Amino acid sequence: MVVLSLVLGLSEQDDFANIPDLQPAGTQPPNQPNAQGDKRLPAGGKAVTTAPVPGQPPQDESDRKTEPHSSVSDLVNSLTSEMLMLSPGSEDDEAHEGISRENLGRIQFSVGYNFQESTLTVKIMKAQELPAKDFSGTSDPFVKIYLLPDKKHKLETKVKRKNLNPHWNETFLFEGFPYEKVVQRVLYLQVLDYDRFSRNDPIGEVSIPLNKVDLTQMQTFWKDLKPCSDGSGSRGELLLSLCYNPSANSIVVNIIKARNLKAMDIGGTSDPYVKVWLMYKDKRVEKKKTVVMKRCLNPVFNESFAFDIPTERLRETTIVITVMDKDRLSRNDVIGKVGSVWWWDPEM
Repeated sequence: MVVLSLVLGLSEQDDFANIPDLQPAGTQPPNQPNAQGDKRLPAGGKAVTTAPVPGQPPQDESDRKTEPHSSVSDLVNSLTSEMLMLSPGSEDDEAHEGISRENLGRIQFSVGYNFQESTLTVKIMKAQELPAKDFSGTSDPFVKIYLLPDKKHKLETKVKRKNLNPHWNETFLFEGFPYEKVVQRVLYLQVLDYDRFSRNDPIGEVSIPLNKVDLTQMQTFWKDLKPCSDGSGSRGELLLSLCYNPSANSIVVNIIKARNLKAMDIGGTSDPYVKVWLMYKDKRVEKKKTVVMKRCLNPVFNESFAFDIPTERLRETTIVITVMDKDRLSRNDVIGKVGSVWWWDPEM
């Protein structure tokens, strides 16, 4: 039996498929590639430093001062808690994971794995039909690359000045990364508009679970960009645990408690409950929910839900968890949610 205990932060700022731009006003443009034309993130968790390109500002040193983050399997083995920031949403977009019909352009990228060198390769090729973010009617786009749930370390492309159809053709290497850990990650790309004097503007994002990609050879994708969240503040924390029992072919989700939830009602409180969706191949299979806790921003639920999942379906199974505010006379409000982020390897 494998148990994973996590503290999940409910936030409008970011989730596994939505990482905010953490650069302060006036931050310099992203890192430049090394002499080989690629950027590397070795197993030690620090990006290789490179000399600045003449005529361009220096790199952002803050990106290389954080400690490496554990993988999901590391968390399982050590029973460690982890804080995750989540995004808002609506009941309508739960079926579509918040996908908007707004045209934000699209991005082309490729990904593959070198088994001999234990290296994941990500190539950012180009984007098309990006929206204009500047008063001049254009944008200065660049791309941030993450392997979620690690949010502390990222790699970045160059900034393409005044270009709504940029070509990057930049290669990024995640070195010393065992395959069994790679397939537990989600490749997350965020396209931003660089602003020299203020906060960078998010343009759109793409996420793809690597356990759904054939990594034995480079796979190329065209993906439409989805909107990023507005980042307007914290929505609280949710403590839960996940337990997979291989002998019973079941997953038990324990909803323990939440704290510091955002007040959704005029009276300065909320009536929270938690909704849990079991998903298979991105389709809804089964829903369960907790009781409603009246007028409480720090509810204690202590409720468990069991889902029967055959071992052969485990890799394509995900769980969506949403914290809701119950309303008697109107539609229930979403306080915060976790997107389709849970996946398991039966051999973990």
